[in-house]
Amino acid sequence: MTDPEALKRDAAARALTYVENGMRLGLGTGSTAKHFVDLLAERVKEGLKVVGVPTSEVTRAQAERLGVPLTTLDETPELDITIDGADEIDPALNLIKGGGGALLREKIVAAASGRMIVIADASKRVEALGRFPLPIEVNAFGLGATERAVARVLEAAGCPAPLSLRRKADGHVFVTDGGHMILDAACARIPDPPTLGSRLHSVPGVVEHGLFIGLASLAIIASPGGAEVVGRV
Repeated sequence: MTDPEALKRDAAARALTYVENGMRLGLGTGSTAKHFVDLLAERVKEGLKVVGVPTSEVTRAQAERLGVPLTTLDETPELDITIDGADEIDPALNLIKGGGGALLREKIVAAASGRMIVIADASKRVEALGRFPLPIEVNAFGLGATERAVARVLEAAGCPAPLSLRRKADGHVFVTDGGHMILDAACARIPDPPTLGSRLHSVPGVVEHGLFIGLASLAIIASPGGAEVVGRV
């Protein structure tokens, strides 16, 4: 099996084996998480009783269309599992997420969960984070000042990087579900992700960043040889 979508679906199917009747689930965003929601909906039709908190309006629409029962973190503040994809996974199961622009809600939902299971194909596995541009969600007010401050933080953290304001295919600025913008930092390699994450949080105007440190407890990584389950020590 070498088709990327088939690999993603294989990882999603393996993640579904961790879902039990009565669970409260965080439903991720992105191409791999989409497969999980599709498969979950099939189980719901067969009688599985679960409720989900979607991490984006795209996932919400998909789940509603397929008949997956939904709730909110206000109604259900503690979740059993979040199952979501990733743009990069390092050996310690630290992640870069946010390629789909849902990093803020994804991190809130993951943090409210007893565990986070990451599903991905083997191309997302890296020795060091940074090859995928790091998404940094920012407030529109004072964008120029925030961008300059972020650039200084990146340089001080040993990963100076060009910053680009994310745009949609039609050229318009990409706006997140929360009404913010995203700066993508082409770091190439991030030597110390926890330190960079902490320093980015100190910048006024930065709403959230795509470094998910210590949140994932398990990763299911699909390759042509099958799905590998990797746990965090």
